[in-house]
Amino acid sequence: MEMTMATPISFTNPNPTRNFSFSSPRLRTPFFGPTLSYSAPIAKKTPFNSRSRNSNRNSVKCSVSEATEAAREAATERRSQLMRRSDIRNIAIVAHVDHGKTTLVDSMLKQAKVFRDNQFVQERIMDSNDLERERGITILSKNTSITYKDTKINIIDTPGHSDFGGEVERVLNMVEGVLLVVDSVEGPMPQTRFVLKKALEFGHAVVVVVNKIDRPSARPEFVVNSTFELFIELNASDEQCDFQVIYASGIKGKAGLAPDNLAEDLGPLFETIVRCIPGPHIDKDGPLQMLATNIEVDGHKGRIAIGRLHAGVLRRGMDVKVCTTEDTCRYAKVSELFVYEKFSRVGAEAVEAGDICAVCGISDIQIGETIADKISGTPLPAIKVEEPTVKMAFSINTSPFVGREGKYVTSRNLRDRLYRELERNLAMKVEDGETSDTFIVSGRGTLHITILIENMRREGYEFMVGPPKVINKKVDDKLLEPYEIATVEVPEAHTGPVVELLGKRRGLMLDMQGLGYVKCAFWQDFISVIRLCSTSNWIS
Repeated sequence: MEMTMATPISFTNPNPTRNFSFSSPRLRTPFFGPTLSYSAPIAKKTPFNSRSRNSNRNSVKCSVSEATEAAREAATERRSQLMRRSDIRNIAIVAHVDHGKTTLVDSMLKQAKVFRDNQFVQERIMDSNDLERERGITILSKNTSITYKDTKINIIDTPGHSDFGGEVERVLNMVEGVLLVVDSVEGPMPQTRFVLKKALEFGHAVVVVVNKIDRPSARPEFVVNSTFELFIELNASDEQCDFQVIYASGIKGKAGLAPDNLAEDLGPLFETIVRCIPGPHIDKDGPLQMLATNIEVDGHKGRIAIGRLHAGVLRRGMDVKVCTTEDTCRYAKVSELFVYEKFSRVGAEAVEAGDICAVCGISDIQIGETIADKISGTPLPAIKVEEPTVKMAFSINTSPFVGREGKYVTSRNLRDRLYRELERNLAMKVEDGETSDTFIVSGRGTLHITILIENMRREGYEFMVGPPKVINKKVDDKLLEPYEIATVEVPEAHTGPVVELLGKRRGLMLDMQGLGYVKCAFWQDFISVIRLCSTSNWIS
């Protein structure tokens, strides 16, 4: 396997305050990012963790990872004690809805030999929740890992809808880089903007994957240039704008460094992850620190805290301190310890800093709390997520047909279930209503609350809900209301009714394009429309 730098070309950004120099792989329109040349396709039957294939990892430099590493090292006060782990990569895969993120993860798992050759594997493996499979969307973030050569790659599959943005914001604390999956026809969409903004704020390295490149109407040049413009709009640094681009067909399990020259497998994608995503920044010999980023509940093991170990070594049976702040700490003991290997959790005696693990034995652990050294441990910064934008009233069923469809009908049952949801759903809030049997549930959108309603109905809860209401807030004596960016794609004959509908709901036309069909972009009040996936903001 050989990787070399392509001939550089110069590109001047229309913004006179910035000039950028990039490389282009034999294409007429400049493609941005340090390009890699992949000349030795890997045989399909060869496992990715084989040591028989050697590659010169020093033959190419990814400016994104180097610049991100330098920025983080400059920002820390403990620079002399910190180091990079070269044998682990922690990445999150983020994308707009229906851009093929989960299908791409399927191919990565299969080609990394996570499953036996004769094992039956269903489609969208990571969508294990019944509701996810029925709706065809990802709702909860999930962890898995693969091994490429001698490097362990922890992969976190994230939701693609902004209503579940709290899941994305949580997991970005565990990773050093993201794979931004973009459809080869649609290009960057509203949710692409949302997840990319969060990744850039964390200072993460970004690898752009132009997926579904085998579509007849694919337009990779437009997609990459549009993605670069999005980086500029989000105030990315010069080094972050110099991103690496990989072209892929997730359903076929192929990837390459040029849209017309894909390898027979995802080898170029794995190689790019290893070279362009930095290893975790750790304090190997420092006091134990682990931020609980996710919580799972097991019938036998109880509450399981999931997160990345930032410093020290965590061992099974170890006495630890659980902290929310410096002044609010309590003591606990780790009963069991797990790491992620392939598609399951595997027991471990000890976990070193930099790896993602699951901890059992702390019955009252909450998301955002730090598992620290018993003597000298200190808490890590708490997780922050954006505020809810819509609310609904939940109350007990007072109709004559009460008790006919559910077994949990009392206000105590309803209250316990709603407050239990807060334990792992940071983006949701629950407050007591005007009466003792009414509760106000606030979320990031109507879909966010709808999923909760559907799950509760399947669990046997019977209740009533009120209409959704927008949440306004005051900042500096100004009343702000949430708005969304909506993208609607319709046949040209139906453009008029769509524009009229959004106009009645105070929508403001931002852009209209004719692409054989019509693509309209609006900002509007907080409502759901055709193919609406957006980022929530506030406007006065």
